[in-house]
Amino acid sequence: MNILTEVKQRATAPTPLFFQKVKKAGLIIAAIGTAVLTAPGMVPAVLLAYAGYAVTAGTVLVTISQLTVDDGSFEQVLMN
Repeated sequence: MNILTEVKQRATAPTPLFFQKVKKAGLIIAAIGTAVLTAPGMVPAVLLAYAGYAVTAGTVLVTISQLTVDDGSFEQVLMN
């Protein structure tokens, strides 16, 4: 099986409930980091550094949780 096809199928397969919550938390973390990075005015350099880390961590959480699938439903998708 082609690796790109498998990634596409995993991205569209149902995600378990726990990882749906992790995905939402990652989106919130990334959004807060982005808001701090784009805030007008003088923002301390330390806060900007932490905001960059928050965007990175949130993006990684969302990506990992999106590609995590429920085994039973993923096997049904592969069989069809």
